[in-house]
Amino acid sequence: MPYTHSFDLSSLSERIMALRPSGIRTLVALAGAPASGKSTLAQQLTRAINAQSPCAALVPMDGFHLDNAILQQRGLLPRKGAPETFDASGFLHLIRRLATEPEVIIPLFDRSRDIAVAGAACIGPEHRILIVEGNYLQFDEHPWSQLPGYWDLSICLDVPLSVLEARLIQRWRDQGLTEAAARKRALGNDIPNARRIIQQALPADLVL
Repeated sequence: MPYTHSFDLSSLSERIMALRPSGIRTLVALAGAPASGKSTLAQQLTRAINAQSPCAALVPMDGFHLDNAILQQRGLLPRKGAPETFDASGFLHLIRRLATEPEVIIPLFDRSRDIAVAGAACIGPEHRILIVEGNYLQFDEHPWSQLPGYWDLSICLDVPLSVLEARLIQRWRDQGLTEAAARKRALGNDIPNARRIIQQALPADLVL
């Protein structure tokens, strides 16, 4: 597996633009543990590509969070963010459609309201490159493990657990939790999810 400790955003965006898609669009997976920097890099890549040619769009996996009411019924609310707290089959179906259909309406996650919003964005024929971002895009567990067959390029972010832990605690602190409560949330759910992602990661084309 190719490995690099650092990367140049311009070179990476050019590499993506040079890809020959297997479907009607180029699908690039950007995977990694919580707080690994996926969202930031996905936004930077989308902007860098669009600065050269306005053809890219960002597709976050988080629009497939199960609603809190369903998680409560299933006893999974404290584990929100784990693989089983997403509509994995629905997300897989979306990726299949994005590879073959000119226009696809996608859901997005509203973090301020902690809820997924249906029909929140439109991927149209003008979007020839999609940066797909999420924790479980290279995850070796059914049905997530079917996703890599659709990627024209897969990128995984490799960040030490100690760094993830510090970032996750700060993320919860930024949302108003005390140090103790933030540490409990991070170590009780986020870090176990991160370990699971790292331990069950499928090989990627590029590791950053």
